[in-house]
Amino acid sequence: MTFHDQSILPAVRKMKDMEKLMKLSYTYIVILETHINQLKPIVEMAKAHGKKPILHADLIDGLKNDEFAAEYLCQIVRPAGLMSTRAGVIAKTKQNGLLAIQRLFLLDTNALEKSYVIFERTRPDYIEVLPGIIPSMITEVAERAGIPVFAGGLVRTASDVEQALQAGASAVTTSKVELWNYFDGKKQGGRS
Repeated sequence: MTFHDQSILPAVRKMKDMEKLMKLSYTYIVILETHINQLKPIVEMAKAHGKKPILHADLIDGLKNDEFAAEYLCQIVRPAGLMSTRAGVIAKTKQNGLLAIQRLFLLDTNALEKSYVIFERTRPDYIEVLPGIIPSMITEVAERAGIPVFAGGLVRTASDVEQALQAGASAVTTSKVELWNYFDGKKQGGRS
């Protein structure tokens, strides 16, 4: 099952790519690496184009990644959701009724086991597994956590995307414009 009929969740790093993305059919998008002064205008631009932006709370320059920042983002900036590695940010996002995506970096078994305990407490709406090119881990995390999974990080080819989706990912986050275009074209052509 895909995420709101999207197999790709485009992740934007640069404004020139944001402008390209506004022309594609994706509804949900992720905004990476921005500055606090750019947040509101970027979110408003995305909304004006019918997009539902998800902010990566850990990558906002000038804003500490904590519960107070999450409260500010949820209530003042008002994106569709927040993405973070921090449990407190995820909890505050859920309290505010926004989409909460918790990132999981696959470092080793010990870190993975600790993450499962955190997921039981925070119950994010989605977990983003990084790197997203390990199909067996995508399957394991989705089954063990009982929470839908996104795959992200080091996704470079259409084959990487297809393998992640076959392994059970609800969507694949990627900043590769070529993959946005490829999968948007498939969706437009009715083959998605």
